[in-house]
Order: sequence, then structure tokens, then C-alpha cells
Amino acid sequence: MALIGKLVSQTEIKSDGDAFHEMFKNPHRISNICPGKIKAVDLHEGDWGTVGSVISWKYVHDGKVKITKEIIEVVDEEKKSVTFKVIKGDLTEPYKSFIFILHVDAKGESNLVAWTLEYEKLKDDVPDPATVMDICVNMTKDIETYHLQK
Repeated sequence: MALIGKLVSQTEIKSDGDAFHEMFKNPHRISNICPGKIKAVDLHEGDWGTVGSVISWKYVHDGKVKITKEIIEVVDEEKKSVTFKVIKGDLTEPYKSFIFILHVDAKGESNLVAWTLEYEKLKDDVPDPATVMDICVNMTKDIETYHLQK
């Protein structure tokens, strides 16, 4: 069994792809939009949307509130992507490394949100993070609904 893995999911959205990308550069409002999934997003170091900034997320996973602390590694305005590297929290218990990459392919009325989870398990018996990906996809749908209602 491989210890290094990657999960990719793509979700088509009808809402503004640029607005979606901006939401993840400055994610502090996501807890208001997805309160059942995301309880809080706090800035610990740096500035929102800036490489090197540290953000903590309090989220619900498998029915329990968990925490992750991430550093923003990449913000690519041209490609509309943001990369978050997990540096502390619940995901560091089963995984040696964990990276979230959000990419928005903005094409006007039909946009594509792609989540990529890159990870290295600490042990063979650690499951792939499919339920973490579910959180990302469901959060994407909640944010799209929010944007469409505005």
C-alpha cells in the first residue's frame, strides 16, 4: 500500500469563479456561510491572502470538531489557485504531510472548482482522506449557493 497519495475532485459551479477564488484567499467569512462544516477561520500570522500567512480552521469531521493550522504556500492570481500546507492540528496525527490545493477554472458562466489533496500517511493502515475531500466538496457547494443567492 502506498503511503503517498493524491485525491482530486472537480465541481462545476455557476457562480462567479473570481469571487470563489477571492473567498479562499480571505476565508474568514466561510464559517458564516458553512456553519455546519466550518466553525471558525482565524488568521494567526501575516495578512489574509498572502504567502507565508498562517490560518487556523475549526471544522467538523466525522461528527467531531477538529482543528488544523495551515500556512499559505502559494497564491497564483493568474491560475486562480491557493495552496495551503497543514503545519499543526488533527490532520498531523495520521498524516506526515498534508496539502490542500484549490484551483478555480473561471470561464464566465460555467466555472470549475478543483480540490487536490496531497498527503503522506504515517502508517499503511491510515485511510485515504476521502471524508476530508467530502468536506471540501460540500463546502464548495455551500459557497456556490451563497454566491447565487446574493
